Amino acid sequence: MHIPDGYLSPKTCLVFYAGMIPVWFAASRKVEKTVKVKELPLLAIGGAFAFVVMMFNIPIPGGSSGHMVGSAIVAIVLGPWAGVVALSLAIALQALLFADGGITTLGANCFNMAFISSFSGYYVYRILSAVLSERRPFAAAIAAYAAINLSALAASVELGIQPLIAHGTDGRPLYAPYPLAVTIPAMVVPHLLFFGPVEALGTALIVRYVAKAGFVPEGRKALRPLWAFLAAFVLLTPIGLLASGTSWGEWSKAEISRLVGYVPAGMGRINGWAGVMPRYTLPWASNGFESATLYVISAAFGSLGVVVIIFLWGRLWRR
Repeated sequence: MHIPDGYLSPKTCLVFYAGMIPVWFAASRKVEKTVKVKELPLLAIGGAFAFVVMMFNIPIPGGSSGHMVGSAIVAIVLGPWAGVVALSLAIALQALLFADGGITTLGANCFNMAFISSFSGYYVYRILSAVLSERRPFAAAIAAYAAINLSALAASVELGIQPLIAHGTDGRPLYAPYPLAVTIPAMVVPHLLFFGPVEALGTALIVRYVAKAGFVPEGRKALRPLWAFLAAFVLLTPIGLLASGTSWGEWSKAEISRLVGYVPAGMGRINGWAGVMPRYTLPWASNGFESATLYVISAAFGSLGVVVIIFLWGRLWRR
């Protein structure tokens, strides 16, 4: 669901940046007012978990892969604006450090996975929890399922409209080459059948623990299992390397050329940001052990970056 550079036209990218800049500003102001000091560790854990969990690629029939997002967890526990902040930070670090998702498409990716997912997950949960007050984890599971599927639908529409709004004189698409008739089923069906249930189960389990601990766990002792859970996830991230297939819509230019027979002209002109460790690895990694080690280092560095930035931001607003 991380749309790379070159897949969306410059005008499309500008539209999403223009839409997300006021959302980011509003989210930062809202979180400063509503998230308490004692809730900062939970916000940091939520953002770091979202970063790490997106590295667990899940293979599906057809050779593609995908992952959880985790935005509904933060939104349910701390509110939708907190979800926007945590997920936007995770997505930005993925793009800047590891070229997972584009810089030009950062606004669109945050709109899909931070804004849509957080708000839809939060409000579906609120509605369902009013009816299922004794079954909060079940309500959280349905909310997370709805959130990730709405995000996938949004991404599929953004990709699918590109041939309509940006094409050359020869009729060829300049950016993402597939029409809506292809992008919607290609992205929505796997999320409905595979990634949505995984998102639902993971969200239900975490919300169940947080709810038992008082929904906002008090003190360091109550948060220790969550920190331990995050550390374990970091160490287990090489499991994500078992999914050899590229996520749908995240192909390299070489892969696009093999799939459609050419590289769209507009896409070919855009040289995306390479990142510090492109796709969580380095060129010299020549075997599975080296790749797995770099993957763990990437997960640890990225999740630590999320935690540090959130705590530094918290110190600034407390002044």
